[in-house]
Amino acid sequence: MNITIENECEYKEDYSFLQEVISLTLQEEKVKNAIATIVFVDEVRIQKINRDYRKMDKVTDVISFAFEETQDFLCEDFRFLGEIYICIPKMEEQAKEYGHSKKRELSFLTVHGLLHLLGYDHIEKEEEKVMFAKQEEILRKANINR
Repeated sequence: MNITIENECEYKEDYSFLQEVISLTLQEEKVKNAIATIVFVDEVRIQKINRDYRKMDKVTDVISFAFEETQDFLCEDFRFLGEIYICIPKMEEQAKEYGHSKKRELSFLTVHGLLHLLGYDHIEKEEEKVMFAKQEEILRKANINR
């Protein structure tokens, strides 16, 4: 597994705890030999991405680009899952709003983004139930609570 975390914004906190959350998510989904990138961005960058690719001109918390949606990205037994963009200021705002830690909110957004890369969605109510139950189960197993 090779999940790269890039930090494009000025916030330079230690997010090494995410490796466990990422590993647990991939383990729960029985994914081996996966490659993906997680990029931490600010409000300006995420709004531009959201506007350019989703035609929604507003700040959001996380955006995932699943490579496997468009074609089979398999090379030498490695799955190229895609990219996840997480807005750190939005994550911090939501943590405060929901009354839990930044660790919990960032872990939630990371799991959420990874599940999108693995084909989960929450457009339909039933899909949302499945996806959100998986997110909560993974966070519970990682001992990351509200």
